[in-house]
Amino acid sequence: MFLDKTQKKFDHQIIVTPNFKSADYLYSKINLLNAKIIERDTAFLKRSVGLKHPEILKGIKIKPITDVYKFIENKTENFELIKLMAEAGDINKILEDNLTSKNYTNHEIIVKTDELASDESTIQPILNFLNESDYFKKIQIEEFKNTQIKLSQNDTIISQIDAVLNGFSSSVNRNQQSDKLVYYNENTQLNDVIKTKEALIYQQGVLRVDLIGMDKIIKENSATLNIENRSSINGKLKLVLPILFLLSFIFIHLFLKYYKSQMRKAQLI
Repeated sequence: MFLDKTQKKFDHQIIVTPNFKSADYLYSKINLLNAKIIERDTAFLKRSVGLKHPEILKGIKIKPITDVYKFIENKTENFELIKLMAEAGDINKILEDNLTSKNYTNHEIIVKTDELASDESTIQPILNFLNESDYFKKIQIEEFKNTQIKLSQNDTIISQIDAVLNGFSSSVNRNQQSDKLVYYNENTQLNDVIKTKEALIYQQGVLRVDLIGMDKIIKENSATLNIENRSSINGKLKLVLPILFLLSFIFIHLFLKYYKSQMRKAQLI
């Protein structure tokens, strides 16, 4: 009971989104961190990562959050890729394959410690370390500019479509005859124009949301700290140790009994 109370393990879950196609970079950084933690390289963890108490870290890992619907949403090429790969094998294996899973939108980072940790001293230094990349910072600047240009151009196109629709509406008001309405509908392809406007408005909404997440290379969506890890024997030593001691006692008792019997046989010979 004393060990269960004093030797607790904690998990800290961070949901992140790697922007600018930085998934491979993210996974390599996490693998580097985990290697340094296993090596107990506290100097590196303090100097390069900025952790105040690196000795409490026991490991770090990352896994994708499987969301195939988000993966194919508004991405025809991803949908066709999944269809093509599904024809060649088990769809579940394909969705969990590293090649596919690294391209999912969100990923879960799990940090393991043997003490309670805080966001300021543990989580933020790790996130800052993950965001230190001169290459991706340059990509970030250009992506931000490109998105703003797309937003501006889409606004211009929407204004032009509105002008066309307003011009058509004015023309219809001047000509209240139904045959004129059919004539204009067939020749100006108003249905296509309206659908184009709807698509652009939807795209504007997506781009504005994307801009929110572009402030970081590895964007933190949420973090849940200090979840007590009760897997394996964690928190169960009050049950495990008595059983272990009992089995040890039985084993030693049987061994001594066997040893004494062998000694008596040796004496008789």
